[in-house]
Order: sequence, then structure tokens, then C-alpha cells
Amino acid sequence: MSNNKGTLEIRNLSKSFIVDNSSLQILNNINITFKSGSFVSIVGSSGCGKTTLLRIMLGLENHYDGEALMDGKQIVGPGTNRGIVFQDHRLLPWLTVGENIAFGLDKLKKKEKKLLVDEHLQLVGLNGFESAYPSQLSGGMAQRVAIARALANKPEILLLDEPLGALDALTRMYMQKELERLWLLEKITMIMVTHDVEEAIYLSDKVVIMSSRPGIIKKIIDVSSSRPRDRASSEFMQIKAEILEEFHLGTEYPFAYAI
Repeated sequence: MSNNKGTLEIRNLSKSFIVDNSSLQILNNINITFKSGSFVSIVGSSGCGKTTLLRIMLGLENHYDGEALMDGKQIVGPGTNRGIVFQDHRLLPWLTVGENIAFGLDKLKKKEKKLLVDEHLQLVGLNGFESAYPSQLSGGMAQRVAIARALANKPEILLLDEPLGALDALTRMYMQKELERLWLLEKITMIMVTHDVEEAIYLSDKVVIMSSRPGIIKKIIDVSSSRPRDRASSEFMQIKAEILEEFHLGTEYPFAYAI
């Protein structure tokens, strides 16, 4: 395994929940390594265990079979080397944008905290909004604040749980470009769960396709196209068709509905 910071490895991992006094298997024998600095998307039908897998990577789920390793060490709980952005921005409404970004930086001195907030406001293009409240922001702006808050802790890995799923189509495409820009700039590992196949292809080095429950890894598709990617190119459409074929949707479907 690589010694590079930001490498996450899942070995022989299976996970079950107890439902109505019966064991319900969610994940089955997952084996995958997320290399440092890579962008990987995970797609699969609802209930196949994608979010559960992210929660294990984050350290919120500790009861499972197998191993989840961060930089070669077993993950035993949340840590500052891993951040997460959810579909809902989860900003604290009584705090300003600046205060939300600074949330969790209590160990820093006031001057250091201010420098980090200013740096990340500039990083996500929200200069001048430090004193605004979440209710005064658009959906896309709120998600940028959530991303800035996650990045302010300088994580080695950023986990993304359908972070753009609640946005309208045009804002979502803009935010995809912003997410790609931040990834190229920050050079950290990003692992994203998404239901949008085109989004996965546009952003990722690899697309991990999971089966329906219990979730297993059916296939991993490399995306080596140059960036920025052309959604109308034959290569892009070929990769999209290959992913959809894994879900028996065929190439006649223009959209990925519940993948």
C-alpha cells in the first residue's frame, strides 16, 4: 500500500444491520483502495450501501467485518484528516458564513482562524459574504460554504455524499466545475457518492459501480479523458453507456434516473 497521505483502503469489508430482530446485510466483501489525490465516484441503486460505506470511511460506523484503513491505520472514529459534505449543506443558521467556516477550528488562535476563513472564502469565491447568514444565500452558495468549512480543517480526504443533489440543473453543472477546480487546486483525495452518472464521469478518475443490496463492487471504470471533459464527446457517451449497461438500462435512456 502507498505511504502517501490521503490513501484509504477497504479490505474484505461486510456490514449488516439488525432490523426486526433479523440481520440485514448491506455491504458484502468490499475491497478497494482509493489512491492519494484521486477523485473517485461511487454509483449504485438506492439502498445498496453507498452512504454506509462513506460513514465507515468517516469513522461513524465501527461495527463491521473487515478493515477500513487510513494511511495504513485502522479507522476507529472521526478525525480531522477526513472531512465530509452532505447533500444538505447543514450550515448553522444562527452563525454567519465566516463563523460557519470557522466552526471546528477552536484550537486555533483568533488571527490564525481569521486567515483560514479568509483563505477559504476566496477559495470558493465568496469574498464579501463573511458576515452573511445562510438564509441570505442561494443553494449553490450555501454548498460552497459547506465545502469551505470541510476544507478549512485541511483534510487529506474529502467525502462527498450527493453534495450537489439538491441543486437545480444549471447550478449543479456550475458547481461540478467548481468542485473540479477545488480538487485540482487542493490536490486531496475526493470520494463522492452520486446518483448522476454524467456527474460521476465528468469529475472522476474512476467510477465504482455497486450492485443492489447487499452492495458489492460490480465494476470499476477508469476515466482517462483530458479535462475539462466534453459531455457530448463519443468517449464520454461510450463510458456513460457502459455504466448504464451495468444497471440493465441500455443506451436508449438519456438520463440516469436512480443510479
